[in-house]
Amino acid sequence: QVQLVESGGKLVQAGGSLRLSCAASGRTFSLYGMGWFRQAPGKEREFVATINWSGGSTYYADSVKGRFTISRDNAKSTLYLQMNNLKPEDTAAYYCASRKNAGSGRTESEYDYWGQGTQVTVSS
Repeated sequence: QVQLVESGGKLVQAGGSLRLSCAASGRTFSLYGMGWFRQAPGKEREFVATINWSGGSTYYADSVKGRFTISRDNAKSTLYLQMNNLKPEDTAAYYCASRKNAGSGRTESEYDYWGQGTQVTVSS
């Protein structure tokens, strides 16, 4: 059974930084692309970033480009999201997900396993 467990979310001031982690188990982590999504209160879940199986290819939503960095450590079966220069509009529950096939990685339908989420709150 595939499990994805996020950690690292907390309350931070605007301009601050956080690193989220996602520990994966249950299938060979290094074979699959991964992604981060987020959902703010009252809004739909949205794409944040995706990374291919090797870490050699990444893609970001325009809203986080230049501030967030997605990375992975296949030896540790762990996905990361480094978030810098955080803004109040980054406040959301952040979810990691495992991709089920090749593709852009930008849509929810491309993912078959999801974590429970970790809350990030950015105060102004």
